[in-house]
Amino acid sequence: MSFDAHQMDSVLLIGATVMLLAILAVRLSVRIGLPSLLVYLLMGVLLGEDGLGIQFNDANVAHALGFVALVLILAEGGLTTNWPEFKPAMKLGVSLATVGVAVSVTVVAVGSHFLLGLDWELAILLGAVTSPTDAAAVFSVLRRVPLPRRLTSTLEAESGLNDAPTVLLVSLVSTGAALDYGVLGFVGIVVYELIAGLLGGLLIGYLGAWVMRRIALPSSGLYPIAVLALAVLAYAGTSALHASGFAAVYTAALVLGNSELPHRTATRSFSEGVAWLAQIGLFVMLGLLADPSRISLNHVLMAVLAGLLLTVVARPLSVLACAFAQRSSWQERVFISWAGLRGAVPIVLTTIPLANGVEDATELFDIVFVMVVIFTLLTGPTLPLAARLLKVARRGEPRDLEVEVAPLERIAADLLQVSITAKSRLHGVEVAELRLPAGVSISLVVRDGATKVPNDRTVLRRGDDLLVVTPRKMREETEARLREVSRGGRLAQWLGRGAS
Repeated sequence: MSFDAHQMDSVLLIGATVMLLAILAVRLSVRIGLPSLLVYLLMGVLLGEDGLGIQFNDANVAHALGFVALVLILAEGGLTTNWPEFKPAMKLGVSLATVGVAVSVTVVAVGSHFLLGLDWELAILLGAVTSPTDAAAVFSVLRRVPLPRRLTSTLEAESGLNDAPTVLLVSLVSTGAALDYGVLGFVGIVVYELIAGLLGGLLIGYLGAWVMRRIALPSSGLYPIAVLALAVLAYAGTSALHASGFAAVYTAALVLGNSELPHRTATRSFSEGVAWLAQIGLFVMLGLLADPSRISLNHVLMAVLAGLLLTVVARPLSVLACAFAQRSSWQERVFISWAGLRGAVPIVLTTIPLANGVEDATELFDIVFVMVVIFTLLTGPTLPLAARLLKVARRGEPRDLEVEVAPLERIAADLLQVSITAKSRLHGVEVAELRLPAGVSISLVVRDGATKVPNDRTVLRRGDDLLVVTPRKMREETEARLREVSRGGRLAQWLGRGAS
């Protein structure tokens, strides 16, 4: 099959149009509280055979491209995660990604076999593909909910880590290798691949950070590309050694994202853009792969029953089984249970049995596709309400202070752009009363379009934009102090962090 320049022009026209519409759809999805994946899936369906007539039914290509997209999404998740905030939630996140996944797979598999009449292979696959949560789906909704960082970090850790064990399980069951190895052999393979993947990710992450700090590239735009390439190398390198590439890419990106690298802010922004591109392409592709005319009422009923089994039984039990890892209130556990949104990951995982020719794999794909759509519509918009009813939302977490960061590489410093919003108690505070760390200074105040160089007696006002120069090692301390005064006012020095 030939492919000429004229066909390329058509592909670029359709691709650019879809991309622009998808970007505009982000604004709509955030406003109505739905994950953008639903809009992208719908776009894919409309472009498909029953819509504009684009044919796409190659499960092997979907499997390969889906994994590429997941690698880029996981890399962005690691690069943009703040380790000091992430660390306290690590125990519960790891527990949910391992013990929680095992409980969820078991409950859904047993329930699907005895309640839905699926054979054991298909029941186990259904439990495995629906167990991992999806970071893109969760956080596109949670951005609007003022939650304690402990909860969002837990959900983030779980979403970043639970892909690895489920990919292994689905792959081994789809190829029949799980039966060949037996229970102990299967567990041994999973443990080896996870540990080897984590170690490989740590090795490449630390070595990559060491190299990036010591090389001088001719253009600043090369640094984000190099960092992302290192994360992808972690995936490909460990996969070549038959270890978990997904565990490796997330771990390597987490190390790289929290290292003192040149142009770190630009790297994070670049990775976010690439991740959005990957998400849009992934969801549209999965929408193309779906065939609405193939979905029957029986598929819908099975999707609803399987979704209820997962949401009402399996997810709460998995959260309860992991309660030993971290102390939490029953309200927080209920919210974590309800916030376990499934997105692209379950649908991508169904392409594994499709590509391996598993019997009834098409039926599994259709059931999971319908289940993701229905239960995302059900749980996504209700998360803000659930947070308020369970009283886990923090009223004291307003957008009282907006901080953007730009790197000053030559002097190893960062330039913070701080916007004082209407809810901030920085209003009326003098610059000297901020008591910023030694070496940190406010270099400029922008008020009503006019600029002035402040002194110690300059009084800050709502609507001011401040330019704060801070040594990079003191940036987190500086931001913490600014937020402390923003919430507690000038007395925050004596009231301490409890004022927040």
